Amino acid sequence: MLTLDIFGFQALWSPYFLSLLILLTAAYFLITVTFRTKFKDSEPLTIKQAGLFLTSIILLYAIKGSPLDLMGHLMFYVHATTMILLVFLVPPLFIMGIPSWLWRSVINIKVVKPIFTLFTKPIIALILFNGFFSFYHIPVIFDHVMQNGWFHAGYSILLFVFAVFMWWTLLCPLPEYEGITGLKKVGFLFANGMLLTPSCALIIFANHSFYATYSDPHVWAKVMSLCVGTSNFEGLNLSGPQLFSSMSLVDDQQLGGVIMKIVQEVIFACVLAHVFFEWYRKDQAESEKEMNQTLKPTLVE
Repeated sequence: MLTLDIFGFQALWSPYFLSLLILLTAAYFLITVTFRTKFKDSEPLTIKQAGLFLTSIILLYAIKGSPLDLMGHLMFYVHATTMILLVFLVPPLFIMGIPSWLWRSVINIKVVKPIFTLFTKPIIALILFNGFFSFYHIPVIFDHVMQNGWFHAGYSILLFVFAVFMWWTLLCPLPEYEGITGLKKVGFLFANGMLLTPSCALIIFANHSFYATYSDPHVWAKVMSLCVGTSNFEGLNLSGPQLFSSMSLVDDQQLGGVIMKIVQEVIFACVLAHVFFEWYRKDQAESEKEMNQTLKPTLVE
């Protein structure tokens, strides 16, 4: 069985993408620490915020810049794992890692505000994210996207942006933009889970391989040429992804579907617990406030 080393350092570790993420991280700390006072109502960056942002950047590099990205072109289950982490784990960490005052400064830009307000409406965010996620896994769309570098990059960025809009509905750090609260968030999570189920079930229970990206040697060769470079790939004389895995195409596909559903359910369960306890704390605080207001006149008398 062949190893990934044959593709070279650049294909495995994406140094240009790493450089871009390093620049993004530097800009984050320059804005939130060095030039923070130039923003209205800014507050010092907390260790928690910095930690969450750095975690999201590290995960983003692991998903799109490390050997995992290359492995996703060889095995569907790896691609499914990285995709589900890209849209279900990175966005909430990214949202919580950026200070509220910075979010407010960006969203209040004239051009940004109406767009952000529209696309973070719960129903629109729900439909756009789940629609684009489900369409992505339709075989014709999936294979077409994987064979075009610009389409692949564009679809990934767009799906990530729609994921941020969807997660914003649940984790909005700005009270003035919070669309739904309390038990409505539970319903939103439930609706998300239901809308994602058909695409996962289709992949899990299929008895044949859907995607030419992994089953057709010619399509796979084109996809790999885009990933590692045409000259580099042609010199390797490879016939297909089966050279790197002993798993059958159907088993690989079914495993990918199972992983997608399990990871989604685990993350949603964690968010559900967070939403429930947040709602419970607010309910208790309001009850105590009402009780104190009721008792205060009595104590004065």
